[in-house]
Amino acid sequence: MAKTDRSSIKDEDTYEALRDKGYNKSKAAAIANAQANDDMSPSEKGGKAPPYEDWTKDDLIERAGELEIEGRWDMTKDELIKALRD
Repeated sequence: MAKTDRSSIKDEDTYEALRDKGYNKSKAAAIANAQANDDMSPSEKGGKAPPYEDWTKDDLIERAGELEIEGRWDMTKDELIKALRD
């Protein structure tokens, strides 16, 4: 079962599944919380961005730059993916 130390996340399993798919923390939390709220009805449709593993290293570096991740130029592809997900 998913780790439950994030009290603001209402549906930990959904949150973890979305993070595994490459969603950032904020987006995964918003979707998980919306799905757990009976007053909301979030659509399953949305952005269809491929997982980071399918991105080129140059694309990952560009995205890391948008997020101001330090040391991105010296990172391997796997390190970039981990940094983007953290």
